[in-house]
Amino acid sequence: MRKIFLLTIAIAALTACTPKAEQTLDPVYDRSDFVEVTEVIPDAILEIRYYSTYNFVGARIDGYERPLALMTKQAADSLKAVSDELKARGYRLKIWDTYRPQRAVNHFIRWAEDVQDTAMKKIFYPMVDKNLLFEQGYIYARSSHSRGSTVDLTLLEAATGKELDMGSPFDWFGVESHPDYRCPLYRQSENRLILREAMLRHGFEGIDSEWWHFTLKNEPYPDTYFDFPIE
Repeated sequence: MRKIFLLTIAIAALTACTPKAEQTLDPVYDRSDFVEVTEVIPDAILEIRYYSTYNFVGARIDGYERPLALMTKQAADSLKAVSDELKARGYRLKIWDTYRPQRAVNHFIRWAEDVQDTAMKKIFYPMVDKNLLFEQGYIYARSSHSRGSTVDLTLLEAATGKELDMGSPFDWFGVESHPDYRCPLYRQSENRLILREAMLRHGFEGIDSEWWHFTLKNEPYPDTYFDFPIE
């Protein structure tokens, strides 16, 4: 009995010392707070890149079993406010990625560690050595996308369906993707600003390396990295 008691204490101590930021929910954990973005924003255009092979890996990414955009309801409601504002100005949202399972991030990590696999280098990272992707912050072991309140997106002209010129493509590994990059054309910088200011007004915040990436400031799961598949 004494051995069982000591073992119970040891397990409890180990659990208590586990950092909150490293919490990952079981794949079958309750996901009832997540919604499909197109149920909230019916006219949003989806191009879920990691469901396709047209991405920096060059293959469909683990966990992307259907081309859906999932977010927490709180984030989706805030994104609808962005959509409503921009729709009145003649724009529509185009979404490349939202919720990303942790298994997808693990796929990115395995790919980055295989420095021989450079099939998509010319398209997405021609100026970056693959063995520097971790060091330069292009690949991380954790992604805010896995918390369910992050979105990668751009804008379309509602009248023509034409994507706005943002000065760099989605998932471009380079300084040209930084929000403060001085684009060659004034209109490119202005287009970025239209998107960024609308997102900030409705509770999102960006990052300094990707003009397309925004996370809800008051996200409901700031310490949880979900891993259920998109299905």
